[in-house]
Amino acid sequence: MNDETRRLARLDRRHLWHPFTQMRDWEREEPVIIRSARGCRLTDTEGRTYLDGVSSLWVNVHGHRRPEIDRAVRRQLGRVAHSTLLGLGNVPSIELAAELVRIAPPGLTRVFYSDNGSTAVEVALKLAFSYWRRGGEGRKRLFVRLRNAYHGDTIGAVSVGGIDLFHERFRPLLFPTLLGPSFDCYRCPLGRERSTCSRECLAALARLVRRRRDEIAALVIEPLVQAAGGMIVARPGHLAAVASICRENGVLLIADEVAVGFGRTGTMFACEREGVSPDLLALSKGISGGYLPLGATLATDRIYRAFRAPHRARRTFFHGHSYTGNPLACAAALASLEVFRRERVLDRLGPKIRLLGRLLAPLARRPHVGDVRQCGLMAGIELVRSKRTKRPYPFGARVGHRVSMRARRHGLVIRPLGDVIVLMPPLSVSPRDLRRMVAVVGRCIREETE
Repeated sequence: MNDETRRLARLDRRHLWHPFTQMRDWEREEPVIIRSARGCRLTDTEGRTYLDGVSSLWVNVHGHRRPEIDRAVRRQLGRVAHSTLLGLGNVPSIELAAELVRIAPPGLTRVFYSDNGSTAVEVALKLAFSYWRRGGEGRKRLFVRLRNAYHGDTIGAVSVGGIDLFHERFRPLLFPTLLGPSFDCYRCPLGRERSTCSRECLAALARLVRRRRDEIAALVIEPLVQAAGGMIVARPGHLAAVASICRENGVLLIADEVAVGFGRTGTMFACEREGVSPDLLALSKGISGGYLPLGATLATDRIYRAFRAPHRARRTFFHGHSYTGNPLACAAALASLEVFRRERVLDRLGPKIRLLGRLLAPLARRPHVGDVRQCGLMAGIELVRSKRTKRPYPFGARVGHRVSMRARRHGLVIRPLGDVIVLMPPLSVSPRDLRRMVAVVGRCIREETE
């Protein structure tokens, strides 16, 4: 460890509190402190380089230090770094709003900015709740959440989450919700197997919504993939069926595309895969290409009009953030969308997605790999003690953590979800780097479990 790393590590351990990190363990481990990055590679203060196997927590899209986005941010810095949207407009936020509406699923016409994924979901919840009250439907105040869901860490977002490890300890702080079944086909909440499944989870969800339709404001779903829940991938048609259930019962549909948006599933938005247009769409993470914090909640004109009234009616949406519509972040987002267009990023994803599927297939045969799940360039490899019974490893064994730490020694940065090894590289990843990532993961799984 060189002098700079030693100095920074000492300051880190003395002052910094890392998210979702047991600090007692962190203080004992040798730190990796990132100094710079380019493309799909990170470089630490020791001069070691690593492949970025999780897009710096699912945000980086086109690779690090993308010249077009760098230039856009520098250009905007020469104009104004921030100007409030409370009573004023700014150029990048207006242009980005128009561009988001252009590429979003049909019917979404209004953009409300915030700072991150949690706040984008929080805005959607408050809009849905207020919408029904504006229309004289004050009883419709409940939200349907799904088991294994993750929508962020603000109190409202936690209220509609469904991961007990993260959320249960905060239950006394949360508002009441209705819990629906996950679309987890590996660990089916209704005890079914893939080979005998008749989509009972959909039937159970439909019964719940029909029974409480007069009280339900909205259903919140991560389209196609429950990401933080363990990269749980829905069967084809599930999202469209959920949208139909909501439509038939007069319930708003909130699509949380914070993790799955901006090309991760192979299309710009996951909802496109099944022709779904939600009432509210929450976006963040990849929206700025992985450069700056930005959230956006898209709404239909029907919802927008419920708040448009004379001042005396007090129908204003009383919600906002100091950095709402930050010009730097919006400029980065516009540049990222230009890269999508100019380089036909989505059209070129197919071969990489198929390659990832072929590379992952042999891992499914490993003795302690229970399930391999993939949707687009999102993948999860679930490690189990018993492949036959699906019995997980004990919580304290930290097998996923051990695999990820071993991967660092082979030049790959990944972060597991418990014992699910996650791969979510930037969309710009080369086939060569994709092969390297999967090879390292396979090797480390073998070394830690066999």
